Amino acid sequence: QVQLVESGGGLVQPGGSLRLSCAASGFTFMTYHVSWYRQAPGKERELVAGIRSGGTTINYADSVKGRFTISRDNAKNTVYLQMNSLKPEDTAVYYCNAKGALFTNRDQVYWGQGTQVTVSS
Repeated sequence: QVQLVESGGGLVQPGGSLRLSCAASGFTFMTYHVSWYRQAPGKERELVAGIRSGGTTINYADSVKGRFTISRDNAKNTVYLQMNSLKPEDTAVYYCNAKGALFTNRDQVYWGQGTQVTVSS
């Protein structure tokens, strides 16, 4: 059974930090690109950060560059999102996404259930 389980969300004050984790199971994690998306109330889901299967290529949304860091541990089947200097506009539900990186799994896309991040004083 394929699962992506996010954790680490919560309420934090502006300027604070959180570390999100996404634990994968049921598929060969290392052959998937993984990304973090977020969706704020009334807004479309947007890409926050992505890391390719080999871990050597990373991209970030302009709004989080210099504040967020994505990383992955293929031995633990886990992807992380370290979020520093959080702002109220970072408030959203954060979702983990995995997309196949090989010819044989390129059509496979998985989503986690999301974890709420609220930045407020």
